[in-house]
Order: sequence, then C-alpha cells, then structure tokens
Amino acid sequence: MKIMIRSIIRPEKTHDVMAALMEAGFPAVTRMSVAGRGKQRGIKIGEITYDEIPKEMLITVVDEKAKEFVLNIIMKTAKTSEKGAFGDGKIFVSPVEEIYTISSGIMESSKEEVPA
Repeated sequence: MKIMIRSIIRPEKTHDVMAALMEAGFPAVTRMSVAGRGKQRGIKIGEITYDEIPKEMLITVVDEKAKEFVLNIIMKTAKTSEKGAFGDGKIFVSPVEEIYTISSGIMESSKEEVPA
C-alpha cells in the first residue's frame, strides 16, 4: 500500500528537509507555500497579531514499509532545535487508494504486489 505524507513546516527548513529526503532516496516531493495557524492561534509581536503564519507544505507518496523511515527524516530535519519548538509544524499521514499517470492515463496499483 502507498502512503501520502503531508508535512507542514517552517519555510526556512524546506531546503534541509527536501535535501535529506533526496539523499535518503525519496526525491519525489511536491512543495506548496501555505499559511495558517496552530493551537497557539498565531503570534503577537508588540501590538500586532499575526494569525496566519507562512509555512511550506511538502507532499510525498511512499510505500507503507518506508513510512516510519521517511517520517523520522522529516521530524529530525524540520525541528528547529533538539527539543523542537511551537510552530515547527505537523505531519499528516493517509492511505492512497489510486494513483494515475496523466501522460499515459494508466492507473498504478497503490497496493503492494503479493507474490502468487
């Protein structure tokens, strides 16, 4: 089975995370600039409250057996310190039911092949 991993991280960590995934053999990543807020409801600097914080979303699809490995790479690389900090981000994991290649129109199986 294939798994989709969506990581919402600090923009300054994007290059490091993408380089670490590439080095580990997971080059296929989609990157989007996004904005939002977490439990802390944004940040207040002086009299100004920023309730939408710029982040980057990285999306990758991997085999389920590689899930823990990829999650560990992202978590280790996206942290701003050894302990981490509020605003370092979130990771969402979900199953992928179908995958289509646009150029050929072919549907790939998202399930692992089981030897007969």
